[in-house]
Amino acid sequence: MASVPAVSRPPAGVPAIEIQGVSRRFVSPQGKVVPALRDFNLTVRQGEFCAIVGPTGCGKSTTLGLITGLGRPTTGSVRVWGNPVEGIDRRIGFVFQSDAVFPWRNVLDNVSAGPVYRGENRQKANERALDWIRRVGLSGFEHHFPHQLSGGMRKRVALAQTFINEPQILLMDEPFSALDVQTRAVMQDELLGLWAANGGCVVFVTHDIDEAIALADRVVVLTKGPATVKAVYEIDLPRPRKVAEARYLPRFIELSHHIWDDLRSEVRI
Repeated sequence: MASVPAVSRPPAGVPAIEIQGVSRRFVSPQGKVVPALRDFNLTVRQGEFCAIVGPTGCGKSTTLGLITGLGRPTTGSVRVWGNPVEGIDRRIGFVFQSDAVFPWRNVLDNVSAGPVYRGENRQKANERALDWIRRVGLSGFEHHFPHQLSGGMRKRVALAQTFINEPQILLMDEPFSALDVQTRAVMQDELLGLWAANGGCVVFVTHDIDEAIALADRVVVLTKGPATVKAVYEIDLPRPRKVAEARYLPRFIELSHHIWDDLRSEVRI
């Protein structure tokens, strides 16, 4: 699949992501056609944090795959900054649910891997990696290997590993679901700080309604699969936002009730 060269700035005024009239169908090993998305429409603005929630197996991860170019729509169109998605775009970063770190590399080599792979001088890549390791709170662990780190620390490595490539679009597929409650809250705040400094847009898939509200500018609710957009909520909570504090705001509780009312009928189907 072709690689799209990186650009310094996206075009002004053009949405970062446009998904229009998309359906996506798969063929199972038994030859059965399995629909994942139907009549799916979504626009994400540059600089926006957009969270997607929906029932298990409804097509949330499939949506991220279409944006990256790892999958193609059966019908409809997917555009990134006005251009059809036709290959892997280096302006897009992806943080997976499971740790996507190299177990045979230490923290420094994991974080510097992206720039080195893209042709950057190793010394410069290591300098930038050390800065990102510091920014995610892992100074002193540069020469530790993943098996020597906690789950939260490995997730910090994954964030640094992604942000060092300066993605203009960051896709996240339930990245904190395996973490304990305390570590998860710390990582959510860490993500908000990195996103605010980076200025790109985030599409964040989660099953957790409270997590979606605490992080996002908008929450998109999907129907049971094959998914389409059921509702979109503007999250009018003030920024900068601390996750632990936001959860106690009356408006947060109100939004949580409304979104759960929309999602509940889909979950029960």
